[in-house]
Amino acid sequence: MITMTKILRRLIVICMLLQLLIVLPLQVFAESEEAIFAGGCFWCLEHDLEKLDGVVSAESGYSGGDLINPTYENHSGHQEVVKVNFDSDSISYKDLLKNYWVNIDPFDNKGQFCDRGDSYRPVIFTSDQEQEREAKDSQKNISVALNVPLDKIKVDILDSKAFWKAENYHQDFAVRNPLKYNFYRTSCGRDNRLKKVWGEFQ
Repeated sequence: MITMTKILRRLIVICMLLQLLIVLPLQVFAESEEAIFAGGCFWCLEHDLEKLDGVVSAESGYSGGDLINPTYENHSGHQEVVKVNFDSDSISYKDLLKNYWVNIDPFDNKGQFCDRGDSYRPVIFTSDQEQEREAKDSQKNISVALNVPLDKIKVDILDSKAFWKAENYHQDFAVRNPLKYNFYRTSCGRDNRLKKVWGEFQ
């Protein structure tokens, strides 16, 4: 009897552990959401967004176009984007949007800062109707906050397309190459322009 009791206890413990292994990853997955933003150089936007509380990861890449397997040398039709994986229990999509806006120039759809051309234009890529609604609401809020007509806000809100992860040397560029990154960011005039546009909102 003692042996059977021990075996039963062990089986119960094993079953409980198996349930935890199955359930916990599903819970983590269920709480995790994705957002895709274009806002000029993906090095900068990645660095600005990945430090937010609740952001699990931020990856630089390409999206928006039809070219399959784009590269840094050839991503025609795509924008440089950042895919943000975030814990919606810690940071909402609405709050993520607020942080996105203050890290771009919303008046420039010909590029961002010193980077010019379609690859660098600002876009919010939405994955469902809820994200689209919140993105459009945030755009209206920004026009009010900056006291400009809505048509002066030159950020497109588009349905998400396939995300293509950029080459490894682009990932966490700011952390791995701080001197190059800081020189680029300063010489590109990003922070000066952000301060001029957003002032107290930053």
